[in-house]
Amino acid sequence: MLINTARGGLVDEEALVTALKQRRLGGAGFDVLSEEPPVNGNVLLDSDAPNLIVTPHCAWASKSARQKLVNMVADNLIAFRTR
Repeated sequence: MLINTARGGLVDEEALVTALKQRRLGGAGFDVLSEEPPVNGNVLLDSDAPNLIVTPHCAWASKSARQKLVNMVADNLIAFRTR
């Protein structure tokens, strides 16, 4: 099983599709692509590879993640003002 939620381009996407189709890899889950947005298409999106899940690269945009960013900015501003 291969999971990539870090950065696109870390994995050879063509090789991944080949490995999945040949059943040399049990499965893959990707939240990133080599090009985002994939305006020129992407082998992972165009593939009928078994056991492949590709999700939109937007996990950072959850309500809790956005609130954490707002809180961090506020804390940094307060720390700066109190110096």
